[in-house]
Amino acid sequence: MTRREAAASLHRYLAWFVAHDGTERTLSLVAEKARQHGALGSADLACALRACRGRADRWPRVLEVHAASVVRGLGGDRLIGNLLIDLYAKNGLLRWARRVFEDLSARDHVSWVAMLSGYAQNGLGIEALGLFRLMHRSAVVPTPYVLSSVLSACTKAVLFAQGRLIHAQVYKQGFCSETFVGNALIALYLRFGSFKLAERVFSDMPFCDRVTFNTLISGHAQCEHGERALEIFDEMQSSGLRPDCVTIASLLAACASLGDLHNGKQLHAYLLKAGMSLDYITEGSLLDLYVKCGDIETAHEIFNSGDRTNVVLWNLMLVVYGQISDLEKSFEIFCQMQAAGIRPNQFTYPCILRTCTCSGQIELGEQIHSLSIKNGFESDMYVSGVLIDMYSKYGWLDKARRILEMLGKKDVVSWTSMIAGYVQHGLCEEALATFKEMQDCGIWPDNIGLASAASACAGIKAMRQGLQIHARVYVSGYAADISIWNTLVNLYARCGRSEEAFSLFRAIEHKDEITWNGLVSGFGQSGLYEQALKVFKQMGQAGAKYNVFTFVSSISASANLADIKQGKQVHCRAIKTGHTSETEVSNALISLYGKCGSIEDAKMEFSEMSERNEVSWNTIITSCSQHGRGLEALDLFDQMKQEGLKPNDVTFIGVLAACSHVGLVEEGLSHFKSMSNEYGITPIPDHYACVVDILGRAGQLDRARTFVEEMPISTDAMVWRTLLSACKVHKNIEIGEIAAKHLLELEPHDSASYVLLSNAYAVTGKWSNRDQVRKMMKDRGVKKEPGRSWIEVKSAVHAFFAGDRLHPLADQIYSFLADLNDRIAKIGYKQDNYHLFHEKEQEQRDPTSFVHSEKLAVAFGLMSLPPCMPLRVIKNLRVCNDCHNWMKFTSDITGREIVLRDVYRFHHFTNGSCSCGDFW
Repeated sequence: MTRREAAASLHRYLAWFVAHDGTERTLSLVAEKARQHGALGSADLACALRACRGRADRWPRVLEVHAASVVRGLGGDRLIGNLLIDLYAKNGLLRWARRVFEDLSARDHVSWVAMLSGYAQNGLGIEALGLFRLMHRSAVVPTPYVLSSVLSACTKAVLFAQGRLIHAQVYKQGFCSETFVGNALIALYLRFGSFKLAERVFSDMPFCDRVTFNTLISGHAQCEHGERALEIFDEMQSSGLRPDCVTIASLLAACASLGDLHNGKQLHAYLLKAGMSLDYITEGSLLDLYVKCGDIETAHEIFNSGDRTNVVLWNLMLVVYGQISDLEKSFEIFCQMQAAGIRPNQFTYPCILRTCTCSGQIELGEQIHSLSIKNGFESDMYVSGVLIDMYSKYGWLDKARRILEMLGKKDVVSWTSMIAGYVQHGLCEEALATFKEMQDCGIWPDNIGLASAASACAGIKAMRQGLQIHARVYVSGYAADISIWNTLVNLYARCGRSEEAFSLFRAIEHKDEITWNGLVSGFGQSGLYEQALKVFKQMGQAGAKYNVFTFVSSISASANLADIKQGKQVHCRAIKTGHTSETEVSNALISLYGKCGSIEDAKMEFSEMSERNEVSWNTIITSCSQHGRGLEALDLFDQMKQEGLKPNDVTFIGVLAACSHVGLVEEGLSHFKSMSNEYGITPIPDHYACVVDILGRAGQLDRARTFVEEMPISTDAMVWRTLLSACKVHKNIEIGEIAAKHLLELEPHDSASYVLLSNAYAVTGKWSNRDQVRKMMKDRGVKKEPGRSWIEVKSAVHAFFAGDRLHPLADQIYSFLADLNDRIAKIGYKQDNYHLFHEKEQEQRDPTSFVHSEKLAVAFGLMSLPPCMPLRVIKNLRVCNDCHNWMKFTSDITGREIVLRDVYRFHHFTNGSCSCGDFW
């Protein structure tokens, strides 16, 4: 190479270095020194590079020698190149190392190992695998060292599936007997929780060194398999290997997880007897042992006898008190550290911040945040990750997001904390958007990130994205992670994919309570209530442990099915396991009995609660309101305020509905005004609909219309439907037509709107208008929802339609009904459901078509149920005037209690009267 060519080559190197690292001034000086070198050969330059190994102060010398090799035409020399690759890689300069690697005139195994090791040591697993594939295409046979390096890269970059493939190649090449390859495989499988595979590799190894045993002991200790870790230690001693500080530290962690202070003290004594110097790792393990075993005094003695100038020990003490959530003592240590002149490092602030997070002291955490900024840790990735986690957990999501965006370099922990924060606060779409953004930045998600993303998919039932995340779980090698499996089970259950949910559930070998609860709650949230209760029953048969979430989900499923029998069985199990003392369980029980028509049971459950929260009061107030006990609901509202609990928007829906159902117009309007005036609550459409209902039920339709027109928010369909319903009851077709016009514009395909308008025309005798509405429905393809009623008899649910003759006992039911109608007619009942049809239609229709479904259900119940049992009927539409009147007479003549739940409320018919007071 001529001097001009050498200069040009050096210039290209300098230009490339400047473009990638900006070290222009340093490299200019290096180039100048390189030109002054004499005739040095590759061996001389290689000796100079070896002298620079492990010497940070000689780093400029490395650059100088590199430049000299280029000037002398040795830029592609393999001996020098291999040394440079190793030096650059160990100092994190992977681009420089790869540039030297690419420019080598010929590569040997040392070259490949140096480059692969560099990627592995810096956690660049994908790049390491890419280089390994390039090596394979180059027909270079991998050595055990190469395979070991690639396995380490897969472990650090969380690439489990790829690691398994490398294991197959190890087996194929016959390198299983190599100890360092076996060590890399054990580390891989332990990293992903595959303890069986790790143990299998261990048992097949012909020779194990200290690294082998340390890796196994450490892996089991980290996963709290303390007993197995101690067993492996016994095997290590039997093999004649002497433990080192790393071994003892891992064993101390194992004893800490077991709470085994006795063995822990023996290990402590072994450390002292063997003369092992206590470094920060062993001291930290000792501190952790004594704290977890409750011996804080000894932990303090260890700290006081250690190197008090070592910031690591101070950090460990912060961790110690953080583990027992003692924020006061943790903060005291933090202040003592400052007073002693110990400068905090990037690990100090996370230690105290985590304790603030666990203790809920977000304001103190904010002050620590300010202090970290003052001391120059504003952009530290580790500190920022903990801050994001702290702010996210307590709902300060905007602040957490700002910290994330300010980070120049974001790691997987920062992204994952932000995603988990969004999921925790129900912002699932934002969580998935952040998850995608993380991947777009080239960050590979870890197990926590994947579990959080799957939870976000479950929250919004995003099945397509959930399937993609499920696939990513397998690609990433987290197929054995129980937390991800639990989340995926819940995802499929929430999306109504019962077969897939059960398939995943059965595949989990060691199910925990989260697994079972994910299935129960998921089915409940997807409307598969029978499936949820089925799983609850299976839990008992399998001996699984119930918790609060199990009972809340199961009781809610029973409530949504209005299955009081099943609900009472769950209630009994909750009593047996002592979970009825939990406020959340009691709240669910109040809701259950309220939805199933047993208002007395709901009130009893409420009265027996030792602690009540806003949900407790809201649930009982709403239940009383729905059961026609409006005055009781208002009394409960007053008691709630007297106990110092502040009502919320849900409370006022119950209160306004109570006023509506008992005709308290002015009191209802007063409560509505107090929402914003006294409690600072902004009314939502539901509250406005309640006010319209209050005025409409009282017949004050002009006032209701004015209220709607003056609403400060856009009027939704619920408000207009409520007004139209009132117009139909009070036969005010003028206002009804206005309400119907707006309603049909908002919901042109909702059959209820057309039916209400049609009936309003019918009750006012405007038959031609009624026929036009029916024709409009037909032209638009809108079909009326048929009335349907259900009643449970002998653990079987029986359903009926109007004029239904499909029931096996239809003839007996109609015969019983005819006899019953004759009996109640004698005491004053007159049928009144012909008012929706003119005389010609009444003559043409089969009389049985006028028999509504709830009458058939009640008749069947009277025939089938014992006299002591109340009849509980559910209807999907609002009960009509005739059926309501018929049930009052029926309850009187039969002496039976009839509980009817229609789409709006409950009606309790006893002794000829209804709980609604004929005001519904």
